[in-house]
Amino acid sequence: MKKLELVFVPILGYGHLKSAIEFAKCLLDRDERLSITFLVIIPLGQTDIDSYTKSLAAFNARMKYTMIPPTNPLPQGPQPSSRNSFEKLASLFIESHKPQVERAVMDLVSDDSTHLLGFVLDMFCSSMIDVANKFSVPSYIFFTSNTAFLGFLLHLPMCHSQVGVNFNPSDPDSLIPSYQNHVPANVLPGGLFDKTGGGYEAFLYLGTKFQECKGLIVNSYVELESYAVNSMVAQPTVYPVGPLLDHKNHNKSNTSTEIINWLDNQPSKSVLFLCFGSMGISFKQSQIEQIAIALERSDHRFLWSIRKPPPSMHGDPSDYTSYENVMPNGFFARVKERGMVCGWAPQIEVLAHGAVKGFVTHCGWNSILESLWYGVPIATWPLNAEQQLNAFLVVRELGLAVELSLTYKSSGSELVMADQIERAINCLMDDTNPVRERVKKVSQESRKALITGGSSFVTLGNLVEEILQNIGEK
Repeated sequence: MKKLELVFVPILGYGHLKSAIEFAKCLLDRDERLSITFLVIIPLGQTDIDSYTKSLAAFNARMKYTMIPPTNPLPQGPQPSSRNSFEKLASLFIESHKPQVERAVMDLVSDDSTHLLGFVLDMFCSSMIDVANKFSVPSYIFFTSNTAFLGFLLHLPMCHSQVGVNFNPSDPDSLIPSYQNHVPANVLPGGLFDKTGGGYEAFLYLGTKFQECKGLIVNSYVELESYAVNSMVAQPTVYPVGPLLDHKNHNKSNTSTEIINWLDNQPSKSVLFLCFGSMGISFKQSQIEQIAIALERSDHRFLWSIRKPPPSMHGDPSDYTSYENVMPNGFFARVKERGMVCGWAPQIEVLAHGAVKGFVTHCGWNSILESLWYGVPIATWPLNAEQQLNAFLVVRELGLAVELSLTYKSSGSELVMADQIERAINCLMDDTNPVRERVKKVSQESRKALITGGSSFVTLGNLVEEILQNIGEK
């Protein structure tokens, strides 16, 4: 019998790749005939995938990884510049690798024992739909954010056709079909307001290109986003299959052991956890001081993950060798009995710990799903990308979070003062806050969605049947 092959084209962002791998594992678990090949496009300046991905490569013999080396300069079309937005840079970079991806798939199907079923593409790799079309197979977009934001992107081309480029920070609130409430302009992704760097153009391209795929796979679930899911009409079929989470800590270290040991010594449901993403987004010195003042005043126990800014715009953050110089004078002496400051933290392991009661987060979608799974309420502190819109969703639409900020931008000059931070922390840690009960209920629903008969379990089964129709069998 022929091997039934799916080609995944992810991007190498940790949050994107991690979710894609979890989804691939779910597919393999549902049908033993399936095999999956990841075509991983290596970013410029990087020569290999990280140890996390390598460890997963050995997880299943039916899941393989092929590296697509970067092209520099781009072989065709406009070249990137410092003026380009991230979304435009990502679009140019991925599109430039279409010939290499096509050759890799040609090599894959040259084996007569392989039957290519289709492509599963990261949301930023939608240009690869053109490659799938050359092989006469369907393509599916794997959308690593939420259904409401997906609905916004799908709505964007219609907006553009009616009124053209019309997004400005001073705009009145917008009516977007996938949101129950009018959406303020200042929570929309910053790239939408970028006319010269290609940000708006890149978002418009995504919303347009998504219409060409066979289906849209979302890392969310019906019970969480029923309004957004029900709003998705006259679109490619939407498959909410989440929450897709990696519950294992693949980066255990002496630091993570020290963190968990510290948590083991704290009372149940007593610790506030502050963490701002897998890249450890860094704050400027003045903002760090305001956070420290708020934590000291609040009198709550806390675990604070903080990292050193990268030396250049394209570098990675690192851990401080000492935190004394970045904190207010005498801070550690005053909070040493109830607080711990660390660098990188094993986020999902911390959220799963019984000592943790609240979570201050940048509102990346994976972080939100993790906090809901473990029943830990959050205070929102979005930093970039679509995180402000995510914060709006969980605070205003779903009532599952405390608003610390909805509009903070890491690239701006705004300073969130200690009083505002302290108020949000105290609200988050308040046992009588109704958000706590709502999060507890959603936590139970997230687990039910994945078990036999659950909404995401059923949806995944429908998707597998749809994929297998490409060979005329189910």
